[in-house]
Amino acid sequence: MVHSVELLFDEDTEAAVRAVWQDLADAGIRSLAGHNSPTNRPHVTLTVADDLDAAADRALRPLLDRLPLPCVIGAPMLFGSGRALILVRLLVPTAELLELQAQIYRLTRPYMPNGPLAHADPGHWTPHVTLARRVPTDLLGTALGLRRVTRDIRGTAVALRHWDGNAKVVHPIG
Repeated sequence: MVHSVELLFDEDTEAAVRAVWQDLADAGIRSLAGHNSPTNRPHVTLTVADDLDAAADRALRPLLDRLPLPCVIGAPMLFGSGRALILVRLLVPTAELLELQAQIYRLTRPYMPNGPLAHADPGHWTPHVTLARRVPTDLLGTALGLRRVTRDIRGTAVALRHWDGNAKVVHPIG
């Protein structure tokens, strides 16, 4: 599994994303609405690695001064290839968001024995909120036809957490 540092949203923004998840589920698309773990919540992964020492959490605390951060969850996008894709929404990359991600990348790197995964490198990172995994290509038209899937969500990012995928535990930062 992996470890990640994630950006979390305020209650209203989270509720708006969960409504999109539910619309997809209601349309017969397996969305994250069906993932009932208490750790499952809308988020943006800022950096990710095979391992991340818990000491990184303390190193990130000063960055909490940059929150709350206004944001826009924008256009739908697709990741992957083949007959089942990942449906996500772009978190519009403002200068503030890109700087926050770059600082988190730099501060956590010494705590990652094998380094971060390449798609988290500043300049290669795509800020997004995942809506559904393994979406069959024949259901993409249905998904993209849902109003809430394509309508911008103006929101606020308010917190950071460290996801330990090995233990399946979240550690709030701060």
